[in-house]
Amino acid sequence: MAAIEMKNIVKQYGDGFPAVNDISIDVADGEFLILVGPSGCGKSTLLRMIVGLEDITSGDMVIGGKKVNDLAPRDRNLAMVFQNYALYPHLTVYENIAFPLRLAGASDSEVDQKVRDASKTLELDEHLERKPGNLSGGQRQRVAMGRAIVRQAEAFLFDEPLSNLDAKLRGQMRTEISRLQKRLGITTVYVTHDQTEAMTLGDRVAVLKRGILQQLATPRELYENPANLFVAGFIGSPPMNFLPAEVKGNQVELPFGTVTIPEERAAKAQGKGLLMAGIRPEHFEDASVVDEDKVSDEATFNATVDVVEWLGNEAYAYIPFEAPPEVAKQLQQLERDLDGESLRTQLVISLDGASRISEGDEATIWVDARKIHLFDPATGENLTMDAERAGTVPGGNAMAKAEEVGREQDDVQPGSDTATT
Repeated sequence: MAAIEMKNIVKQYGDGFPAVNDISIDVADGEFLILVGPSGCGKSTLLRMIVGLEDITSGDMVIGGKKVNDLAPRDRNLAMVFQNYALYPHLTVYENIAFPLRLAGASDSEVDQKVRDASKTLELDEHLERKPGNLSGGQRQRVAMGRAIVRQAEAFLFDEPLSNLDAKLRGQMRTEISRLQKRLGITTVYVTHDQTEAMTLGDRVAVLKRGILQQLATPRELYENPANLFVAGFIGSPPMNFLPAEVKGNQVELPFGTVTIPEERAAKAQGKGLLMAGIRPEHFEDASVVDEDKVSDEATFNATVDVVEWLGNEAYAYIPFEAPPEVAKQLQQLERDLDGESLRTQLVISLDGASRISEGDEATIWVDARKIHLFDPATGENLTMDAERAGTVPGGNAMAKAEEVGREQDDVQPGSDTATT
């Protein structure tokens, strides 16, 4: 096992465009780090530079205290699990797992011991004599993981290993990978575009956008204390609501009414003009089912509910609103950055299953004013972020830097060899 240090890593392709742009991340020995972001953010490129499949343009990659920039992949002692399993179809499960050991010249007894230990860990004992073509997707991914385990590598690298599986199997495999990593205690870097995987698996999560690190923190801190609009919109399902807002004193004027917020939050946004308020769906509620000691006129507003989706234990209510052009434009840009995640000008509210709000009702809605974030619509910066709890936030404005890179990318002529997967 070993720590991984990425120091000011840059990857530029032939046209000079930075697929990975000055990223520094330290992965502790035994830590489970997630690299997450939409397509083209540079997460897989960064992973491939760790293992040595991509050359580093500048910066240093240090594994176990040793600089490995010029080492071939076979000399880095890392085990990688790919999205497409990469199994040999003509070999049995046993021989697929044994392959790296035989390549290293291990004795038959050592091969047998390590294969059977890995097989037991991954519950593959009854499948050892089968071929990959006769296995389910989850079983094949476990075989690929088994091949990584027997190598006794210094770190595991996962490149979207669950993206080819159906939703139910992905959930099962997430649990298996989490248990396995904790049992082995091995340093792990895991790439995914699925924020659910990121939130459930990682000790820490690095959110990337257009090759730039936006925020590095625990899943809870990303959710509760996002550094900017991009992180706030990417983390959470349904995504955070973004509404036009203006702060006057310790009150925030929203499209549906005025809400009083804590003075320390209001103070950070004074004199900023038109802002964007970010409020997660679960921080609203039908006022009729909220404890009386929480409800006050300063934390409620009335609105007409357009649509209600009842799911049994909860419901989602949708309330449309009008947004000024500058806010609507920022939401449209954010939708593009989030791979088309819908951020239409409507409020999404998560309601308790006991709520009796119906479509067309004029409802009284309670909002938890302590959880309202205020963002600068021009830069995307979270003005109310708690800096002490935010984890690592790059210097300058990471979201604005990514927007500048995006504009440069738009200027790249078709046919260039830029690749930012």
